Amino acid sequence: MLGLVRDIVIGVIFGPSAATDAFFIAFKIPNFMRRLFAEGAFSQAFVPVLSEYRARRSRMEVRQLVARTVSVLGMTLAAVTVLGVFGAPSLVTVFAPGFTDDPERFQLAAEMLRLTFPYLALISLTACAGAVLNTYGSFGPPAVAPILLNLSMIAAAFWLAPHLEQGVVALALAVVVAGLLQLLLLLPFVAHHRLLGLALPRWSDPGVRRILRLMGPALFGTSVQQINLLVDTILASFLVTGSISWLYWSDRLVEFPLGVFGVALGTVILPRLSQEHADQSRQSFSHTLDWALRLVVVLILPASVGLALLAGPILATLFQYGAFTAEDVRLASWSLVAYALGLLGFVLVKILAPGYFARQDTVTPVKCALAALITNMVLSTSLVVVLIHTRVGHAGLAFATAVAATVNAALLYRGLRRRGVFQPRAGWRELLRQAVLATLAMAVVLYWPGSHTGLWLQADLYQRVFMLAAVIALGAITYLVALRLTGLRLSNLREPPLTKRQTA
Repeated sequence: MLGLVRDIVIGVIFGPSAATDAFFIAFKIPNFMRRLFAEGAFSQAFVPVLSEYRARRSRMEVRQLVARTVSVLGMTLAAVTVLGVFGAPSLVTVFAPGFTDDPERFQLAAEMLRLTFPYLALISLTACAGAVLNTYGSFGPPAVAPILLNLSMIAAAFWLAPHLEQGVVALALAVVVAGLLQLLLLLPFVAHHRLLGLALPRWSDPGVRRILRLMGPALFGTSVQQINLLVDTILASFLVTGSISWLYWSDRLVEFPLGVFGVALGTVILPRLSQEHADQSRQSFSHTLDWALRLVVVLILPASVGLALLAGPILATLFQYGAFTAEDVRLASWSLVAYALGLLGFVLVKILAPGYFARQDTVTPVKCALAALITNMVLSTSLVVVLIHTRVGHAGLAFATAVAATVNAALLYRGLRRRGVFQPRAGWRELLRQAVLATLAMAVVLYWPGSHTGLWLQADLYQRVFMLAAVIALGAITYLVALRLTGLRLSNLREPPLTKRQTA
């Protein structure tokens, strides 16, 4: 929720502009690498190995693994951070080559990247601490930590930005401060589990070597969505000014349901699946995946359709104040609709990929991700060539990313089925029928208000909020009533029981 508030504040105070585009690049580069190294490849490789150590080794051995892993990770991150700070201009050239035609925007992006790059090291260590806590069933502190980033950026926008020549630089300063605060927040909780310790880097440690070996393929396999978004950013840098910002706010609105549900569920099931694999409980493993996929269909299918139908009203209500114009609402809504078409695919990747990583299979997701990446690059490049002189080129990029996510999810699902790892339980055909019918009923209700964005543009803040809340509530009620009429109750989607070891 605070992430959404943060993006509203940025949109209202700074709006789509050359300076805002520069900040988003400076923030996206370390954020992209964070999702590659920390929440992506590292967590997917570290959690299964840590779960196995927890199940079969002593606490001292587990603590030793954590300490040695952290020391190796810390040394690597320190070197990458130094290179990133000194090579900021080169990184901007790689990630946003279109900026080279605008020296002022290029220089500002490079300066802010030097400020934000240390965030990569801090947040990666934070992710390591979070992975340890998740493995031990503690999900609260890692979930709370991002609040500090959002609060820091909101505070900087209101109180620090007015005192700087380039106000947007305040956001870059807030990013690195937040990284330190998040790490300091989690360390006491790791210490509570008696897993906080120091050790010299030992690359030859068997556990560390296994993690590094798993990280190689996972580095690519878990991050295809981020790579696709990066391709969008690179290509968008050649489009009209504001394209990167329109893509950013569209992506952030899609990230809201993805983060609230998709990432959260994926985070929860990875340690659970890892434990079930370590216990050689194949039936429980399949049941956990089945439960998660049913939840995705019932919750994300209507969210995707609702987000697409209400793109204009949502953007107008949240952002169309101050520097954010009605034209920005119109243009950002195009990319939001395109991203919304891929929301189901984005979430399914978060659920299906742990089915491989929990079994320490990092090769298969790479093959699926490569196919998706090629799909995105071919489709997005083609669309940019066609739309480069229009103001909707960014929407073509969003659509290509949505298609690539769907391809990735389909290939991951097919792989799990072919290997017999996932065996769907009875009732899937009926569940799909119920979810589709209920979503269609909701779409009928939302179509008229969603197609009249002008009503929101002409209203004041309180009227916009009231109308949007009323429409969303009406859509949700329609969906739930339709589900009930088709015979589905949400109570039927209960989590499968934990194994005895997981309960312990």
